[in-house]
Parts: sequence; structure tokens; C-alpha cells
Amino acid sequence: MAASVSWDTLRELAAFRAERGRAISLYVGLDPSTTPTAAELDARVSSLLTEGERRLEARRGELGHEAREGVKADLDRIRAWFEHDFDRSGTRGVAVFAAGLDGLFRAVRLMGPVEDEINLDRELRIGPLVPFVGKGDGPLVAVVNRERGDVYRLQDGSFRQVADHSDELPFRRSDQGGWSQARYQRHVDDLAEKHVKAVAAELDRRIRERPDAVVLVGPEELRSEFCGYLAQETRRAVVGWGAAEAHATPAQVLEAIAPLLGDAEAAQEAEVLERWRELAGRGERATSGWKETLEAASDGRVDVLLYANGNNRAVRRPAWRCRVCGRGAGEPGECPLDGTPLEEHANGIDVAIHRTLAHGGRIQPVRHHDDLGPAEGIGALLRF
Repeated sequence: MAASVSWDTLRELAAFRAERGRAISLYVGLDPSTTPTAAELDARVSSLLTEGERRLEARRGELGHEAREGVKADLDRIRAWFEHDFDRSGTRGVAVFAAGLDGLFRAVRLMGPVEDEINLDRELRIGPLVPFVGKGDGPLVAVVNRERGDVYRLQDGSFRQVADHSDELPFRRSDQGGWSQARYQRHVDDLAEKHVKAVAAELDRRIRERPDAVVLVGPEELRSEFCGYLAQETRRAVVGWGAAEAHATPAQVLEAIAPLLGDAEAAQEAEVLERWRELAGRGERATSGWKETLEAASDGRVDVLLYANGNNRAVRRPAWRCRVCGRGAGEPGECPLDGTPLEEHANGIDVAIHRTLAHGGRIQPVRHHDDLGPAEGIGALLRF
């Protein structure tokens, strides 16, 4: 089962540095539309590992015998893991990190697809993991109608039911020998009202315990009534209403609310970007572009690193890094701290991410807005 990536996990991986050899970072996308069968997965993994062997051979002159043998053993271990231990169920992507000489082997199953790639370096390639951080910690989702009252938490890309207040209303009775139609209807309406109030009370209780975003799914004619039963704090937490069939499955409900979740994410991004634009415009506690941002990240001044996640040119841009202290730079030269010649690094965003996390900063990939385009796809909010 795929899981969300926590900030603690990301910081732990960012802090790793191979001292005796080189670390392998391997990513495989498992979208069923592109990798539907086990045979196709085997072929893609084999291709990536072959590329890893080629890169190892290209570095033969810079690595000693022990380091080369260590990488070969790690490649074999990854191959064996996919053959014998990997369970694809519920997984859309996977990352594997290996550096046996330094005691590392870790696999991270992901709830979304990634691009296939393999890297050999002293540090781990963690940029592709950033968009998954916290993705398992989704909102409360209440599916409510006159009979149904399911409350879910979106977790690790799927629903976990946390409450069930569904009630089956009584069948309609015949007028002959039973209640009058009007009295019977009042009875059914009273039961439905109690049911809707119970679902609202459940949401209120959970929001008091743990403030969260709330997504509601139900018929249009029920919305005003249901919101009227919610506490003010809960109403403020509602990010939107979705529509689904009365007996929709959790998977169908998730599909129905996907646009709402995207809108909520876009609104959160817009808030951060507005702060960045305002501060950058005044020249206060914000950076724009690679040179300024990498310098600030290396100095420990970045509070929130912003980068255009959908912009491949920004993410793939090279940067330069000191092999001794790890300091990053947007152009070649020497490290200003120790005079070591800077080495080119193909994935510049990883340099920025590593430096930001090393000093306790946060990362904000920007998916829904193009504000960072004029800033070379990268910027930051600063502590000082």
C-alpha cells in the first residue's frame, strides 16, 4: 500500500550522505495506463538498472574498487527486491534508495506516478518526493443525504471511514389500516432530520478535536439545511460541496471531489505566492531566481522554498555544489567558504531542496500558478 511522505522522512533522506561509496536513487512510475503488466514493469526496472551500470562504468576512474563493488551489489539488491519483495497493490510509483556500504536500503511506495530515473551520487535524489509530502493527510469528507451519513478521512490517496451514521428509513406503508399519509410523511421527515443533525454533530465534534478542511458531498436541495445545523467553526472549514450518486462508492466519491481538492490546493498556493510577490516587490525577505535563492538556501535563510513543479526546465536546470560542505550556487566558481571548486549538479532543484531542509526550511511546489515563470521558476520566502 502506498503511503504519504512526511517531512520527517524527507529530512532524514536529505541528511544522508554516502561516505564510502555512492548512493543509488531510483524512481519507477507505475501508472496503469503506461505500465499495465508485470512484464512491462520488469522491462522498465531492467532498463533503469542497466543505465545505472553504464553510469557506474563511466565513473570508473573516480571510484575505488570497494565503491564500485558496493554499487554493483546495490544494483543487484534492487533487482532482487523488485523480483521477490515488491507488492504493487495500491501503488502508483516507487522510489528505492540504496547505499549498502553506508548501511542504507529504503523503498518508498508512492500514491502518484513519477518519471523513471536513476541517479548515482553522494546525496540522494529527493526532488521527486516533495510533491507527495503530506498528501496522505487529506480533509474530512462527509457524504450525506436523507439516509446516508458516512464520514471519511482522505488518507494515502484513499478513504478511511471514521464514522457511519447511515440510517435506513422505514418503507412506505399502505394507507389501508396504517397511519395516514400525512402523519407517515411527518414521521419519515422527522427521522431524516434527526439523521442529518447527527451527521452534522459528528462533523462538529471532529472539527473541535482537530481543525481540518471539510468537503461535503450530497444533493443540492440538502445543502442549506445541513449547513444550518453545523457549528460556525465547522462551516468555516467547509471548502466546497460535491455531487455524487446517493449510493456512490468511496472511489466514485473521490473522483467527484477531485476538482474541489485541486481548488483548495490552488488557493493555498495563491496565498503563499501573494506573500512572495509582495515581499519580493519591496525587496524584503524574498528571493527571485536561482542565484539569489541558492545563496539564501545555503546560508540557512530560506523559510519556504517555492519552485514551479510543472515546469521541467526549472526543475531540471543544473546548479553547482561544493563537494566538501554542500553549498549550492547558480553558476560555476569556487566555494566562498573553503575555496573548493564547485561541481556541476544536473538536478539543481535537489541542491536547493537539500540546502533548505538542512537548515529547517519548508518546500512549496507550485502546480497551479505560473507566477514563478519570470523568476526562472524558483524563489523563496526568507527568515531574515
